[in-house]
Amino acid sequence: MRFTAKFLCLVLILSLCGSALAVDKTSASLEARRKQLNDLLKEQWEYTLRTNPEFATILGDKRYNDQVSDASEKEVYHDLGEAKKFLARFEAVDTTGFPEQEALNKALMIRGLKQQLGNAKFESWLMPVTQFYGIHIDIPQLVSLLPFDTVKDYEDYIARLKKFPKQYDDTIDLMRKGKAKKLMPPKILLDLAVGQTERIAAKKPEETPFAVPLKKFPKEISEADQKRLREGVLAAIQDSMLPAYQRMAKFLKEDYAPFGRTEPGLWSLPDGDARYAARVKNNTTTDMTPEEVHQLGLREVARIEAEMLKVAQKLGYSDLKTFKEAVANNPDLHPKSRQEMLDLYQKYIDQMYEQIPKLFGRLPKAKVRIEPVPEFREKEDSGASYNQGTPDGKRPGQILVNTGDFAKRTTVNIETTAYHEGVPGHHMQISIAQELPELPPFRQQLFFTAYVEGWALYSERLGEEVGFFKDPYSYYGHLTDEMLRAVRLAVDTGFHYKRWTRRQVVDFFHEHSGADEVEVQSETDRYIAIPGQALGYKIGQLKILELREKAHKALGDKFDIRAFHDEVLGGGALPMDVLEQRIDAWVARVKAGKAAD
Repeated sequence: MRFTAKFLCLVLILSLCGSALAVDKTSASLEARRKQLNDLLKEQWEYTLRTNPEFATILGDKRYNDQVSDASEKEVYHDLGEAKKFLARFEAVDTTGFPEQEALNKALMIRGLKQQLGNAKFESWLMPVTQFYGIHIDIPQLVSLLPFDTVKDYEDYIARLKKFPKQYDDTIDLMRKGKAKKLMPPKILLDLAVGQTERIAAKKPEETPFAVPLKKFPKEISEADQKRLREGVLAAIQDSMLPAYQRMAKFLKEDYAPFGRTEPGLWSLPDGDARYAARVKNNTTTDMTPEEVHQLGLREVARIEAEMLKVAQKLGYSDLKTFKEAVANNPDLHPKSRQEMLDLYQKYIDQMYEQIPKLFGRLPKAKVRIEPVPEFREKEDSGASYNQGTPDGKRPGQILVNTGDFAKRTTVNIETTAYHEGVPGHHMQISIAQELPELPPFRQQLFFTAYVEGWALYSERLGEEVGFFKDPYSYYGHLTDEMLRAVRLAVDTGFHYKRWTRRQVVDFFHEHSGADEVEVQSETDRYIAIPGQALGYKIGQLKILELREKAHKALGDKFDIRAFHDEVLGGGALPMDVLEQRIDAWVARVKAGKAAD
């Protein structure tokens, strides 16, 4: 067929127009799909805040400040149904051509929803109370995280106090159903929970943790409003909260704790081995088996023990047993007051703040505060913990220091714990995640135990790298805290996989760690209460160290420790496999001479 030049020209024009239209269509499709994912992420996040109003308040969102979450089993199943719907909708989004981080948003959301739905078969919500977690201690602690700046804040608080009792009654209902299915926490933990609940139930309204906001009103609130609000809060405590605690204390003591299971290990529950395998996978974000975790723990215990012996020998002791006894009996290594403990934490945090610019390019905006653990939690709480601040910085992050039984505690591990809980540990990682504008809110608040706790344990070692731990006893404390995390690998799997008794775990602790008696006992009960959680620390730390060494080896002189740390923290909390992919991609960019994203 013959074509005129004019016709061929027209065909060419139409062809080019068609190509342009195809590009426009593809571009429009990509933008539409990106919007589809972002809108769905916003919808799911709004659902999370709406159904978890206490969490919304913790994040500084006041829209639901007069509401409480629904703790009923009906709501549990409703939430699972919504998770299934969200999963289908997220899976339907085609992320072809998406920027890497946006595609990862979908992948992480799907991963979390699948985990939630996959673990539903274990019905863990039917065991909602131990000495380590539960409504009876969580709500009193929540009070310290609520805003009390305006009259409305107090009015919302009164409304909440009146609604909380339904949560307690729904929780009791869950426990009854769990008891019927033989899903029971160990009796030893429930007996402790009875004591926690009874102590609050027996208090006068003004002596409870719920009355703490009345101790100091903002000066902007008038005397008349202060009087009205004080009366309202105390009446809500008297008429709503204390009766709820009394009901729960009676139920726990008479109808629940006596029937707690006698074996501490998760293996003693229905599908116990599968339950624990799921916990191991969730908390390590690896495919390690309980046996592999246990053997890693034994190897790490032996390695760290050799380092501890070197410190003991340097100080003139021939063996660790003698040295541990000397530390325990040395009055100079025990706090003389609660305040001394708080002051030491502040001292170490202050000195680390001066050094972190050498290790990081990106720094958190808000500084961390040091606060004592509320006295109602002292007996069962860990030595120290971290409470995150709000994303807007109005409520700073807090290191909560357990100053109870201070004379029985040692000061040797305070320095390393300050770095773990504060900077460059939890406070730095969580604050930076909340400040990353490119991440959607769910990723700013995402939590993977191996990443979050692994980073904090890794951070302790950074103190050593900038020249701290100059006191050999403080360095010994640094090693004892790392040993604690190694011991955890052995004893957590010991409890829940190898069927160790509580006595075996306590003896293993005393044989290998330098932890004081108070810590040994509380830590042992912790591993019974939250199986698998303690595994994330060492496994996460070792992975970060592995990735650092791998990057350093690959980049040589191009390796920058500040850039490495910024990359580790720059994507929020991630599973270990995803973190490895992120660091590998960063190494490739640096090798190619490209700027980091």
